[in-house]
Order: sequence, then C-alpha cells, then structure tokens
Amino acid sequence: MTVSTPVAIDPFGTDIPGETARLRALGPLVPIVLPGGIPAWAPTGYATLKALILDPRVSRDPRRHWSLFAEIPRRPEWSWILNWVGVVNMLSAYGTDHTRLRKLIAPSFTARRTEAMRARVEAITEELLDELAAAGEGGRPVDLRTGYAHPLPLRMICELFGVPDGLREATARMASTIMDTSDPSPEHTASAQQQVATVLPALIAHKSEHPGDDLTTELLRVRDQDGDRLSDEELLSTLLLVIGAGFETTVNLIGNAVVALLRHPAQLSAVRVGDLSWEAVIDEVLRVQPSIANLPLRFAVSDITVAGVTIPAGDAILTTYAAAGLDPEHYGPDASDFDPGRSADDHLSFGIGVHRCIGAPLARMEARTALPALFERHPALRLAVPPRELRQLPSFIGLGWQEIPVLLDPSPTEPAPRGYPQPG
Repeated sequence: MTVSTPVAIDPFGTDIPGETARLRALGPLVPIVLPGGIPAWAPTGYATLKALILDPRVSRDPRRHWSLFAEIPRRPEWSWILNWVGVVNMLSAYGTDHTRLRKLIAPSFTARRTEAMRARVEAITEELLDELAAAGEGGRPVDLRTGYAHPLPLRMICELFGVPDGLREATARMASTIMDTSDPSPEHTASAQQQVATVLPALIAHKSEHPGDDLTTELLRVRDQDGDRLSDEELLSTLLLVIGAGFETTVNLIGNAVVALLRHPAQLSAVRVGDLSWEAVIDEVLRVQPSIANLPLRFAVSDITVAGVTIPAGDAILTTYAAAGLDPEHYGPDASDFDPGRSADDHLSFGIGVHRCIGAPLARMEARTALPALFERHPALRLAVPPRELRQLPSFIGLGWQEIPVLLDPSPTEPAPRGYPQPG
C-alpha cells in the first residue's frame, strides 16, 4: 500500500503501541510528520528497521545528509529537533567522525568496566530501598519512579562522570526537558538549550578545577592534550548525550519492568521461583516497551529502496524501536503480549551495528540489580492505582511512566485497587 498523505505523529506519545499498529496497517514504510511539521519516514516493522539501521547509505549526520537541515532557522516550529540532531556527538556523526567519537567513550562502558561498578550499584540500591521503606511506612503510597527508578541510574551516571551534588538536580531537569516532545514551541526549545548551556559548562568548569577519576576529567584531558580528537563543541555534546539521555533510558527500563510484572502476577511468580530469568524479563520489557520508542533522526545518503518503497536522498528516517518490537510478522500474532518466556533477545531496543548503545551493559546491570532487590524486599508490592490511571511520559521519544504509585507492604486482607488483580 502506498500512502500519499503523511500521518501526523502524536507528540504526547499517548498510545504508542496503538499508533504503531495503525501505521503498520498502512505499509512497511510510511511518510509521517513529526511535531512542528517535520517530514520523515517511519519503518513499521522489524525487518525494515533493521535493514535501514545496517544500511551504510543511512547516515546520522544532518549537516551532510538532511536536505532540510538548512531550513530550521526559518522554521521556528522545527527548532525542537536541534536538541537531537543539532548536537555534534557520536549520535549525530557518520563514518570516520562517528568512529573517532565512539572510541573515546566506548572503553568506559565495556562489560568488564561495568562489572567493576556492580558493588556501587548494589550499595546505592540498598540505600534507596531503605529510604523508600521509610517513606512508605504506615501503608502510605510512594512513587517508585522518583524514589527508586530515577535516583539509581542518575546517581550512577553522575558518579561515573564526576557530576557534583549541586548540579545533579539540574542535570535531571535538563534531560527531562529534552525528552518532553509535547511542546515543540521555540520557547520550550530555548528553555532546553538554556539548561544545556548552563549545566554542562558548569560541569566542565568544575572538573577543570577539580579533576578526578571520572569520565569528564578523561574527556577534558583528551581535548586539552590533542584538540584534533575532541573539540569544545564535541565535548559538550558528548556529555549531553551520555549523561543527559543515558540515565533517562535506564529510569524507564526499571519503571517499565516493575509495572509490567505487577500487571502480570503469573509472570512475576515465575521469575520469583526461578522458572523465568531476570535477563528474560529485561529483554521482554525492552521489546514490548522500549525506553526509547522512536529516535530522531537518520538520513538517506542516496535513494534507498526498501520493502518496495524508495526513500529519496536527503529525506529523514525515524528510528522506530517500538514498532519493531511489536511487529507480529517477526514476533508472532501475540507480539503485543508481555511474555518473558518467549526469549526475545533479538530486539533492537539498544540499537544494532555501529550505533549500538554503549551504555547497554550498565543499563542491564542496574536493572538486574534493582528489580530482584525491590521484589525481595517487598514481596507484596503492588500498584496503588488501577493500571489505566498510570500516565505515560509526554513524549513520542521516551516511553515510560510519569509516576508509579505503589504500596510497598499492603495488608494481605486489604482489597486490591479497582480493576487490578492481587499479585500471586
């Protein structure tokens, strides 16, 4: 089927699974309109997205390969996209530039380096569980996102990059503002850019005066000793990518996993008794509800024909992780069901190829630590509201919950909230 009229993407991300299903019904590659009216193409299935990600004719560099990049200054309603493609880091680089920038960061996120951080992750997890238990005393509901899923990855990424305590809240706000795509206005964009222009230079100045055993200090050393390897702009944009966007994805992974298990008591019971592994749970969450549903943007270096549709050179392509994970052609007719027993570890939610997420080992380790610790400490944990009352983040990019109100240790005789089954 050929779609002549582009489909507008919901900037609020209200129903991403439903939206991906509607797009899939229109064909394997659909013309869409992003917030503000930015035209792009949306792959609607696993095979199509994988083919495009791995195609060397697909670039992440808008300056070289997006035909509309020069239009942004004349279209203020498009300015929000600059937070994603207007930066100069490995997420927006192509070819040798991407290889150079990735080599500076990747060694710090290897499985070996990640394993060395496990003890610190476990210690922070126990601290947060103690604080969470104190907040939930007397049967009071607590927000698991702000009290647990959010502070763990935030503290880890801040320690890894040497972010001082006084900048951590501002760092979290900066990342949240960028992820919010519900407001494409120039004012919102300006607010995000102002936060970036305030927080990251402050971090760079702090680490210049107080170097330490952290990645910001290491990047500063690379910039100062060999400026050809890392420019000032690349330094700031790299910090934005790895600090700002990096921890938010793990926040969503932990939160999405908790909600999925509480909504599926049989699966929770299976993982508790060892019939399912936590690794399988994490992969299934990443497939069904990936932390990043859609990632702007990739660009056609030349005309590309895939799934019978030709993307003209210079056109933008949305990286549709949620659509790939829910594709019934790849995962079967029950693709939308949460079922860790399917062992779907081939999902694309961490990317694939040269742009595979370098933070994947750390995100997995944090989730693998946080989830069993939470359910072991609070075996009667349950949602404090019916699932339909949970609110998605206002974003078509990030996929997670605004709040996760839970009861930590409810009375066994207390009735479950309306519409929600007792955990079993």
